[in-house]
Amino acid sequence: MVMPLLRHRLATLTHRLRHSSAAAATPKPPILYTADTTADATATLQVLSWGKGASGQLGGGVEETRLYPSPVANLAVPKSSFALSQTPGRRRLLPSPPKRALEVGLSCGLFHSSLIVDGALWIWGKGDGGRLGFGHENPLFVPTLNPHLDNLLSVALGGLHSVALTSDGEVFTWGYGGFGALGHSVYHRELFPRLVKGSWEGTIKHIATSGTHTAAITESGELYIWGRDEGDGRLGLGPGRGPDHAGGLSIPSKVKELPYPIAAVSCGGFFTMALTVDGQLWNWGANSNYELGRGDKIGGWKPRPVPSLENVKIIQLASGGYHSLALTDDGKVLSWGHGGQGQLGHGSIQNQKIPAVVEALAHENIIYISCGGSSSAAVTGYRLSPESDISDIMESCTCGEMLMILNWEFLGYHRFNHALLKSTF
Repeated sequence: MVMPLLRHRLATLTHRLRHSSAAAATPKPPILYTADTTADATATLQVLSWGKGASGQLGGGVEETRLYPSPVANLAVPKSSFALSQTPGRRRLLPSPPKRALEVGLSCGLFHSSLIVDGALWIWGKGDGGRLGFGHENPLFVPTLNPHLDNLLSVALGGLHSVALTSDGEVFTWGYGGFGALGHSVYHRELFPRLVKGSWEGTIKHIATSGTHTAAITESGELYIWGRDEGDGRLGLGPGRGPDHAGGLSIPSKVKELPYPIAAVSCGGFFTMALTVDGQLWNWGANSNYELGRGDKIGGWKPRPVPSLENVKIIQLASGGYHSLALTDDGKVLSWGHGGQGQLGHGSIQNQKIPAVVEALAHENIIYISCGGSSSAAVTGYRLSPESDISDIMESCTCGEMLMILNWEFLGYHRFNHALLKSTF
């Protein structure tokens, strides 16, 4: 009896010592932003990351795989005047936050990640192709301030490139240009952020990107798009405006077949989805996995509405590699397309031909959705009214944890790592 008991106590002690050593070795997350206000008037936002981090995209300073959300950085922001920055695929239901409001936002690419705080860009991860925008191709394993951009509204990270939108409505891109996703009429890499000189009139209000194509929406609701199109029609430009170099079109071109002003856009792996100002979903491109949600596998370049959603108001779109999500104005999450990794959330690995409600979330108060390449996520939160935007929901919270993450997936390959903002007061 003595020896088994002794072994048990030694094993327990060893476990505690290892846990303590690991905790002591874990560096304290840096504070990347501190508001110019009193301590009792600030809230602490914490950036968390998890998943595969062999290229530094998790921001923890080392090559690692994180099985659970772990701290990356802290932000000390004003309690009364901060909001989430603009998100690709989401239309604003209320006017933009006042100029005094500090905005924060996250974006994840294939092997790199970014954080916007008060217009400044922090970025980290794999540097191949110049996707980090520092003038070199070296990786960065911790969030690093990019001095070449400021006054940013949003950032969208692609597979090998990055896209940013400024408060002046200008679009900058950088990274690998071989697919045409940079929009500079050339196909070489850009190591620094470079202004996209599109033919649009006025300014840009919304951006989105994916692995190989990019989209931008003007203030008047016109959609421009550029990047790779391998015959699947993801650019939506028609047979007369096809690729001009190795399957890519690096000239921003207007999608003329959309009959209504566009409020938001989401770029999938080989398809594109757009949301009108009235909340109607249109899409086009590849459809071999039912990612267009029309009940068949017929794809094509011409934008069309999704038949089963013509009377449904959508407030946000999210695109994966081969699947799609939509969030309705009454908080329902719809999913369709490829389900082989469980990314549709229907309790199976079957494909879904038309949009279907994710029943596991039917009784949750969903305010935000997101897709990785083969995974999906939804965020619950406070809903002030059917017309409330997430910015106002965030500003209404006064205590506790602001956002809770819900993630469903079947075991499979993560194409994108994930990050989450959490708040405590």
